[in-house]
Amino acid sequence: MRVLALGGPGAMGRVAVRVAAGLPGVQEIVVADRDVDAARRLVRDLAGSRVRMCARKVDVADEAELDAALKEADIVFNSVGPYYRFGPGVLRAAIRTRTHYIDICDDWEPTLQMLDLDADARVAGVCAVIGMGASPGISNLLAARAVARFDIVTDLYTAWPVDVPGSGAEETDLRGSDGRPVAAAVHWMQQISGTVAVVSNGEVVQRPPLRPVTLALPGGRKGTAYTVGHPEPVTLQRSYRPVGDSANLMVVTPGTVAYLDVLRSDIDGGRLTNETAAADLAKPTMRRAMRAAARAVKFKTPGSLPPFFAVARGIKDGRPTTVLAHLTGTAALMKGMAEATGIPAALGLAQLLDGTVGRPGVHPPETAIDPDRFFADLAERAKPIAVVVEEGP
Repeated sequence: MRVLALGGPGAMGRVAVRVAAGLPGVQEIVVADRDVDAARRLVRDLAGSRVRMCARKVDVADEAELDAALKEADIVFNSVGPYYRFGPGVLRAAIRTRTHYIDICDDWEPTLQMLDLDADARVAGVCAVIGMGASPGISNLLAARAVARFDIVTDLYTAWPVDVPGSGAEETDLRGSDGRPVAAAVHWMQQISGTVAVVSNGEVVQRPPLRPVTLALPGGRKGTAYTVGHPEPVTLQRSYRPVGDSANLMVVTPGTVAYLDVLRSDIDGGRLTNETAAADLAKPTMRRAMRAAARAVKFKTPGSLPPFFAVARGIKDGRPTTVLAHLTGTAALMKGMAEATGIPAALGLAQLLDGTVGRPGVHPPETAIDPDRFFADLAERAKPIAVVVEEGP
């Protein structure tokens, strides 16, 4: 099959393309980007791989250019962000050209817009998987493992690490080679400002982000994490119908969440845009650092929470139960967020390639990807990673 890798030269795209080049069923990868020189450099870097590779200039904002590239592909992997700007448009183009689709969308707003394209995708015979990265992606499949044991799901939380040990944050580059903030950083500012989607009493509502959620988990683990606007609550609410609360959380130290809170205040107050806030995050200013230091005392620590987990509360066999699904041995995966996102994306692509995922429509990971196969493949790619499921009252 021919895979079109939109945004392939980006940090997360590069990892996904590298892994995809070794997948069975891939005959050719077209690395596409508006910066065709960057695409050519990636092709040169991967010279010698068993698949044919070439570079192509594609600006996803140019409908004709995008459609022409999609018409020549069987599957498109879209890593062009931020998704609140570009995600729905690229998926619409994939549906127009009848091209199967997978992405790493981590914004909740376009996730809802893309889920609304489900009927169009089914009519076109297109299978689209949205949000197949780390969070969302791995987090959704951990949630699938957690809820599998329940008769009724009450509360459902997913969580991912920012700057705690094992997060890989120390190697995350917030600026591109041109010195501008990367799309992932701009996305982050979007999702720690304004309001974000969470589930309250079984319904999707909007609340301010960075709200504390204190959890007591099986195994005696406890601590506080903070809400962020990733898509898990809106897709898990549709998939599993929790009757209580659901949110996506950052496992983050007080100092970092305090700095994010300062940026949130300034974005909401009109003093920063998402782009200027992302630039400030990459190179913090003394004034905002001092404001953050004053606020840090009001934020709680993550305590003994695992860095990457999903936890469900509900009724099993008539009894209230809590189930925790978390990752261990994550060092190889969490070298940086590029690895943590790009590897799962490629493993999701593998299930599209061989037909494991094939039902037309627009799907979140938990309703499309086979979690048993995914975690087995992940363990093979990132040894000694493993999923541990624990149960408690």
